[in-house]
Amino acid sequence: MPAPENSLKARLSNGENTTGLWLSMANSYTAELAGYIGFDWLMIDGEHAPNDLRTIMEQLQVLRNSASPVAVRPPIGEVYLIKQLLDMGAQSLLIPMVESGAQAEMLVKAVRYPPRGIRGVGAGSARATSFGTIDNYTATADDQICLMLQIETRAGVASLDAIASTEGVDCVFIGPSDLSADMGYPGNPYAPEVLAVIEDAIKRIRAHGKAAGVFMTDQTHAKRFRDLGANMIAIGSDVAVLVGGLKALKQAYA
Repeated sequence: MPAPENSLKARLSNGENTTGLWLSMANSYTAELAGYIGFDWLMIDGEHAPNDLRTIMEQLQVLRNSASPVAVRPPIGEVYLIKQLLDMGAQSLLIPMVESGAQAEMLVKAVRYPPRGIRGVGAGSARATSFGTIDNYTATADDQICLMLQIETRAGVASLDAIASTEGVDCVFIGPSDLSADMGYPGNPYAPEVLAVIEDAIKRIRAHGKAAGVFMTDQTHAKRFRDLGANMIAIGSDVAVLVGGLKALKQAYA
Protein backbone atom coordinates (compact mmCIF):
# COMPACT_ATOMS: atom_id res chain seq x y z
CA MET A 1 0.00 0.00 0.00
CA PRO A 2 1.51 3.40 -1.00
CA ALA A 3 1.45 6.65 0.98
CA PRO A 4 -1.91 8.47 0.79
CA GLU A 5 -2.38 10.76 -2.19
CA ASN A 6 -1.89 14.44 -1.37
CA SER A 7 -4.84 16.19 -3.01
CA LEU A 8 -3.48 19.68 -2.23
CA LYS A 9 -0.20 18.90 -3.99
CA ALA A 10 -2.14 17.54 -6.97
CA ARG A 11 -4.35 20.62 -7.25
CA LEU A 12 -1.46 23.07 -6.98
CA SER A 13 0.58 21.09 -9.50
CA ASN A 14 -2.37 21.24 -11.90
CA GLY A 15 -2.46 25.03 -11.56
CA GLU A 16 -5.90 25.09 -9.94
CA ASN A 17 -7.01 28.16 -7.99
CA THR A 18 -7.49 27.47 -4.29
CA THR A 19 -8.47 29.49 -1.24
CA GLY A 20 -8.04 28.44 2.35
CA LEU A 21 -8.31 29.28 6.02
CA TRP A 22 -5.63 29.72 8.69
CA LEU A 23 -6.29 27.70 11.87
CA SER A 24 -4.86 29.80 14.69
CA MET A 25 -7.02 28.88 17.67
CA ALA A 26 -4.88 25.85 18.56
CA ASN A 27 -8.04 23.90 19.24
CA SER A 28 -9.19 20.59 17.76
CA TYR A 29 -12.87 21.43 18.30
CA THR A 30 -12.83 24.57 16.17
CA ALA A 31 -10.53 22.88 13.64
CA GLU A 32 -13.05 20.07 13.25
CA LEU A 33 -15.81 22.65 12.76
CA ALA A 34 -13.81 24.39 10.02
CA GLY A 35 -13.30 21.04 8.36
CA TYR A 36 -17.02 20.79 7.57
CA ILE A 37 -17.22 24.14 5.73
CA GLY A 38 -15.54 23.09 2.51
CA PHE A 39 -12.44 25.27 2.20
CA ASP A 40 -9.97 24.17 -0.46
CA TRP A 41 -7.41 23.71 2.32
CA LEU A 42 -6.77 24.47 5.99
CA MET A 43 -3.46 25.64 7.46
CA ILE A 44 -2.60 24.76 11.06
CA ASP A 45 -0.37 27.61 12.20
CA GLY A 46 2.48 26.67 14.51
CA GLU A 47 4.42 29.89 14.03
CA HIS A 48 2.20 32.61 15.49
CA ALA A 49 -0.51 30.48 17.12
CA PRO A 50 0.08 28.70 20.47
CA ASN A 51 0.33 25.27 18.87
CA ASP A 52 2.75 22.53 19.84
CA LEU A 53 3.28 19.04 18.44
CA ARG A 54 0.40 17.55 20.40
CA THR A 55 -2.17 20.20 19.48
CA ILE A 56 -1.10 19.99 15.84
CA MET A 57 -1.49 16.21 15.93
CA GLU A 58 -4.92 16.49 17.55
CA GLN A 59 -6.08 18.79 14.76
CA LEU A 60 -4.69 16.45 12.11
CA GLN A 61 -6.64 13.65 13.77
CA VAL A 62 -10.02 15.39 13.83
CA LEU A 63 -9.53 16.61 10.25
CA ARG A 64 -8.54 13.23 8.89
CA ASN A 65 -11.87 12.69 7.14
CA SER A 66 -12.43 16.31 6.14
CA ALA A 67 -12.79 17.10 2.46
CA SER A 68 -10.35 19.98 3.06
CA PRO A 69 -6.69 18.90 2.86
CA VAL A 70 -4.63 20.09 5.80
CA ALA A 71 -1.23 21.80 5.80
CA VAL A 72 0.98 22.74 8.75
CA ARG A 73 3.20 25.77 9.25
CA PRO A 74 5.91 25.04 11.84
CA PRO A 75 7.51 27.89 13.78
CA ILE A 76 10.83 27.37 11.99
CA GLY A 77 12.28 25.17 9.29
CA GLU A 78 14.40 22.92 11.51
CA VAL A 79 15.12 19.42 10.18
CA TYR A 80 14.22 17.67 13.44
CA LEU A 81 10.85 19.44 13.66
CA ILE A 82 10.03 18.72 10.02
CA LYS A 83 10.77 15.05 10.68
CA GLN A 84 8.39 14.96 13.63
CA LEU A 85 5.59 16.69 11.73
CA LEU A 86 5.92 14.33 8.78
CA ASP A 87 5.97 11.28 11.03
CA MET A 88 2.81 12.43 12.77
CA GLY A 89 1.04 12.51 9.41
CA ALA A 90 1.44 16.01 7.97
CA GLN A 91 1.92 15.81 4.20
CA SER A 92 1.94 19.53 3.37
CA LEU A 93 4.29 21.97 5.10
CA LEU A 94 4.66 25.74 4.81
CA ILE A 95 8.09 26.78 6.06
CA PRO A 96 8.36 30.43 7.17
CA MET A 97 11.19 32.90 6.61
CA VAL A 98 13.00 31.28 3.69
CA GLU A 99 15.69 33.60 2.33
CA SER A 100 18.03 31.68 0.03
CA GLY A 101 18.31 28.98 -2.57
CA ALA A 102 20.63 27.03 -0.27
CA GLN A 103 17.98 27.06 2.46
CA ALA A 104 15.39 25.87 -0.06
CA GLU A 105 17.63 22.98 -1.11
CA MET A 106 18.14 21.96 2.53
CA LEU A 107 14.39 21.99 3.17
CA VAL A 108 13.76 19.81 0.12
CA LYS A 109 16.23 17.28 1.53
CA ALA A 110 14.52 17.46 4.93
CA VAL A 111 11.22 16.18 3.51
CA ARG A 112 12.76 13.35 1.47
CA TYR A 113 14.11 9.99 2.50
CA PRO A 114 17.65 8.92 1.60
CA PRO A 115 19.20 8.71 -0.90
CA ARG A 116 17.30 11.78 -2.19
CA GLY A 117 17.23 13.50 1.17
CA ILE A 118 17.98 13.35 4.88
CA ARG A 119 14.60 12.56 6.46
CA GLY A 120 15.14 10.07 9.24
CA VAL A 121 13.71 6.62 8.54
CA GLY A 122 11.56 5.80 11.54
CA ALA A 123 7.91 6.24 10.60
CA GLY A 124 7.18 2.51 10.67
CA SER A 125 5.40 2.84 14.01
CA ALA A 126 4.20 6.43 13.52
CA ARG A 127 0.87 7.92 12.57
CA ALA A 128 2.09 8.72 9.03
CA THR A 129 2.11 5.00 8.21
CA SER A 130 -1.16 4.33 10.05
CA PHE A 131 1.09 2.78 12.69
CA GLY A 132 2.86 0.41 10.37
CA THR A 133 -0.10 -0.70 8.27
CA ILE A 134 1.06 1.23 5.17
CA ASP A 135 3.87 -1.14 4.30
CA ASN A 136 5.13 0.73 1.24
CA TYR A 137 5.20 4.17 2.85
CA THR A 138 8.95 4.80 2.85
CA ALA A 139 9.28 4.05 -0.86
CA THR A 140 6.33 6.25 -1.87
CA ALA A 141 6.14 9.08 0.69
CA ASP A 142 8.46 11.57 -1.04
CA ASP A 143 6.17 12.06 -4.01
CA GLN A 144 3.19 12.93 -1.78
CA ILE A 145 4.89 15.61 0.32
CA CYS A 146 3.92 19.17 -0.61
CA LEU A 147 6.69 21.61 0.30
CA MET A 148 5.74 25.28 0.41
CA LEU A 149 8.28 27.97 1.23
CA GLN A 150 7.33 31.37 2.60
CA ILE A 151 9.08 34.56 1.52
CA GLU A 152 8.66 37.38 4.03
CA THR A 153 11.71 39.62 3.74
CA ARG A 154 13.67 41.66 1.21
CA ALA A 155 16.38 39.00 1.38
CA GLY A 156 13.82 36.38 0.42
CA VAL A 157 12.59 38.48 -2.48
CA ALA A 158 16.16 38.99 -3.66
CA SER A 159 16.62 35.21 -3.71
CA LEU A 160 13.17 34.47 -5.11
CA ASP A 161 14.38 33.04 -8.42
CA ALA A 162 16.85 30.71 -6.70
CA ILE A 163 14.14 29.56 -4.28
CA ALA A 164 11.41 29.11 -6.87
CA SER A 165 13.68 27.25 -9.28
CA THR A 166 14.68 24.66 -6.68
CA GLU A 167 13.55 21.19 -7.70
CA GLY A 168 11.23 19.75 -5.08
CA VAL A 169 9.61 23.04 -4.06
CA ASP A 170 5.89 22.94 -4.84
CA CYS A 171 4.81 26.46 -3.87
CA VAL A 172 6.36 29.79 -2.95
CA PHE A 173 4.13 31.74 -0.58
CA ILE A 174 4.36 35.49 0.09
CA GLY A 175 3.76 36.84 3.60
CA PRO A 176 2.69 40.49 3.20
CA SER A 177 2.77 41.44 6.90
CA ASP A 178 6.42 40.59 7.55
CA LEU A 179 7.44 41.73 4.09
CA SER A 180 5.83 45.14 4.52
CA ALA A 181 7.52 45.59 7.90
CA ASP A 182 10.90 44.61 6.49
CA MET A 183 10.39 47.05 3.64
CA GLY A 184 9.76 49.89 6.09
CA TYR A 185 5.96 49.87 6.05
CA PRO A 186 5.03 48.10 9.30
CA GLY A 187 1.30 47.47 9.57
CA ASN A 188 0.70 48.57 5.98
CA PRO A 189 0.78 45.57 3.60
CA TYR A 190 -1.25 47.64 1.12
CA ALA A 191 1.46 50.24 0.56
CA PRO A 192 1.91 50.62 -3.21
CA GLU A 193 5.58 49.70 -2.93
CA VAL A 194 4.72 46.45 -1.11
CA LEU A 195 1.93 45.52 -3.51
CA ALA A 196 4.26 46.07 -6.45
CA VAL A 197 6.81 43.65 -4.98
CA ILE A 198 4.11 41.04 -4.31
CA GLU A 199 2.68 41.33 -7.81
CA ASP A 200 6.11 40.96 -9.39
CA ALA A 201 6.89 37.99 -7.12
CA ILE A 202 3.72 36.16 -8.13
CA LYS A 203 4.58 36.53 -11.81
CA ARG A 204 8.14 35.30 -11.26
CA ILE A 205 7.05 32.32 -9.18
CA ARG A 206 4.58 31.16 -11.81
CA ALA A 207 7.21 31.67 -14.52
CA HIS A 208 9.26 29.01 -12.73
CA GLY A 209 6.31 26.63 -12.94
CA LYS A 210 5.57 26.70 -9.21
CA ALA A 211 2.36 27.48 -7.40
CA ALA A 212 2.23 31.01 -5.97
CA GLY A 213 0.64 31.68 -2.59
CA VAL A 214 -0.21 34.75 -0.55
CA PHE A 215 -2.08 35.64 2.63
CA MET A 216 -4.62 38.29 1.66
CA THR A 217 -7.91 38.94 3.42
CA ASP A 218 -8.83 42.00 1.36
CA GLN A 219 -11.12 40.75 -1.42
CA THR A 220 -10.09 43.32 -4.00
CA HIS A 221 -6.39 42.59 -3.66
CA ALA A 222 -6.96 38.84 -3.35
CA LYS A 223 -8.79 38.84 -6.68
CA ARG A 224 -6.07 40.98 -8.22
CA PHE A 225 -3.39 38.52 -7.06
CA ARG A 226 -5.46 35.59 -8.32
CA ASP A 227 -5.72 37.21 -11.73
CA LEU A 228 -1.93 37.62 -11.76
CA GLY A 229 -1.48 33.90 -11.09
CA ALA A 230 -1.63 33.36 -7.33
CA ASN A 231 -3.38 30.03 -6.93
CA MET A 232 -3.04 29.46 -3.19
CA ILE A 233 -4.66 32.36 -1.35
CA ALA A 234 -5.30 32.44 2.39
CA ILE A 235 -8.49 34.47 2.73
CA GLY A 236 -8.77 34.58 6.52
CA SER A 237 -8.24 32.92 9.87
CA ASP A 238 -10.53 31.29 12.39
CA VAL A 239 -9.54 33.90 14.98
CA ALA A 240 -10.39 36.83 12.71
CA VAL A 241 -13.70 35.26 11.71
CA LEU A 242 -14.68 34.77 15.34
CA VAL A 243 -13.63 38.28 16.37
CA GLY A 244 -15.45 39.81 13.40
CA GLY A 245 -18.60 37.82 14.12
CA LEU A 246 -18.59 38.72 17.80
CA LYS A 247 -18.09 42.40 17.04
CA ALA A 248 -20.93 42.35 14.54
CA LEU A 249 -23.23 40.59 17.00
CA LYS A 250 -22.43 43.07 19.77
CA GLN A 251 -22.91 46.02 17.43
CA ALA A 252 -26.27 44.70 16.22
CA TYR A 253 -27.64 45.01 19.75
CA ALA A 254 -25.80 48.15 20.79
